[in-house]
Amino acid sequence: MSSILIKGAALPDGTTTDVLVADGVIQELGSTTAAAEQTIDAAGLVLLPGFVDLHTHLREPGREDAETVLTGSRAAAVGGFTAVLAMANTNPVTDTAEAAERVLDLGRTAGLVDVQPVGAVTKGLGGEELAELGLMARSRAKVRVFSDDGKCVADPRVMRRALEYVKAFGGVISQHSQDPSLAGSTACCHEGELSGRLGLPGWPGVAEEVIVARDVMLARHTGSRVHVAHVSTAGSVEVIRWAKAQGIDVTAEVTPHHLLLTTDLLGTYDPTFKVNPPLRPNEDVEALRAALADGTIDAVATDHAPHARHDKEHAFVDAAFGMLGLETALSVVSTVMVEGGLLDWAGVARVMSANPARIAGLEGHGRPIAVGEPANLTLVDPAAQVVVDRAASVSLSRNNPWHDRKLTGRVIATLLRGTPTVLEGALL
Repeated sequence: MSSILIKGAALPDGTTTDVLVADGVIQELGSTTAAAEQTIDAAGLVLLPGFVDLHTHLREPGREDAETVLTGSRAAAVGGFTAVLAMANTNPVTDTAEAAERVLDLGRTAGLVDVQPVGAVTKGLGGEELAELGLMARSRAKVRVFSDDGKCVADPRVMRRALEYVKAFGGVISQHSQDPSLAGSTACCHEGELSGRLGLPGWPGVAEEVIVARDVMLARHTGSRVHVAHVSTAGSVEVIRWAKAQGIDVTAEVTPHHLLLTTDLLGTYDPTFKVNPPLRPNEDVEALRAALADGTIDAVATDHAPHARHDKEHAFVDAAFGMLGLETALSVVSTVMVEGGLLDWAGVARVMSANPARIAGLEGHGRPIAVGEPANLTLVDPAAQVVVDRAASVSLSRNNPWHDRKLTGRVIATLLRGTPTVLEGALL
């Protein structure tokens, strides 16, 4: 395995140093006389632990026209990620040990990021009968995160049993918090004055909040762990803040798009901006930013949701939910949270690497930059100006909400166990 000397990088704590990487680990910090096969000039750049995404849709098996494990891994590497959690709503659903191992093997074949399967909570995402939780946990995939994402585990008895079951092996249920009776079957955006004016059926924020409140109480009752996926409302933030103050074992994530984009974008009826949960008003966005800054929300997760053109290019009410996020996540967080004075680079490392790795139980990721630690690393240019071009994406899909938007901060290099997957901003 080659050796790499990263010269003059700023670490998350602000100190500047050289970092020698060899044999997959960090060998030295500081000035070194050791010879390296490759040198990266990192003057003016920030070196962070590799990013971990708790919430990625890779679409394989079943929808390889939208994304594959390989193309999604490419997008992740370009975005600075060294590990992603692949959601279970594939076809067939990842609800068996065999299906989980298949996704694991596809990720290993791609070899660009560590792809960790997420197991379904219920068989076929049907919400009625628990999936093979224990078998998936004991499989080669060692599944620890379970989710019916795309659908809510709406039955409280099923959710309770799932929490009780995963507690035995340290698992966590990641919930898509959306009460189906409050949301309705035709809702496609946030319920409010704008949805009424546009004639679009909407669902209220309370449809999310009541499930968050229910689930934290079930987590307290069972003594188990619940993770709130893609938090989108100020009310959910308050419930999570209260639950943490009570000592309930709850964690939460927010997407880059919910940190920046608002309901105002719906006025164009552009289906690119149709996402679940929906874009919310500015007051919710402000609450999410503050919660990420103060630790109420633990992590940024992309909810990268690629779609083929024939699924997305419809009238707004008929288009598929979801948008791309892997390649632009760092730039959005840098623009909103770092430039906005809400996080420093140590905070970025916490919410994009350390906390996600801890929640997912991923060994070797989210580790501090220290001698002996695995060299899963991301090098960022904090001053770079990026104008997003959807045509330049390495994803198979083009449902990119950031097209033509100017952002600050760019991933320059990504190393997976000391091997570069991205250099000078491009895939190797």
